[in-house]
Amino acid sequence: MITLSREVYDTLVSQARRERPEEVCGIFAGDYGDHARVVDTFRTENVAEAPQTRYEIDPEEQLAVMETIESQGYDVAGFYHSHPAGPDGPSETDRSAAAWTDYPHVIVSLNGSNPFVGSWRWTGESFTPEAVRIDHYGE
Repeated sequence: MITLSREVYDTLVSQARRERPEEVCGIFAGDYGDHARVVDTFRTENVAEAPQTRYEIDPEEQLAVMETIESQGYDVAGFYHSHPAGPDGPSETDRSAAAWTDYPHVIVSLNGSNPFVGSWRWTGESFTPEAVRIDHYGE
């Protein structure tokens, strides 16, 4: 399971809508584990050649963001990106480029009239869905 603060959830959806038709991407700060808890997002630049259908984080930026997260006393709690026109789950492109085994990979899909926010963990062979909990009250 992954728990997102309401502020994090709102930030993800806002970023995805604002940057459409390109995919947004970033890294989560919080507590990593079987039940990850996300307290902050670090948006990263999408450096993919075709940002409308894929995302890529520059390795140097990724390392710098991870160091910042750890210097603030948090874990890297997962990763996120958007699908401006779907699908609601991981795409074939996501599967072929997957890394970071056991970390949450959150996808914000703008495929329908309402955003869909889902999370999956990469097993090394496939994505396994997990529950997404929105913490409305700072619990």
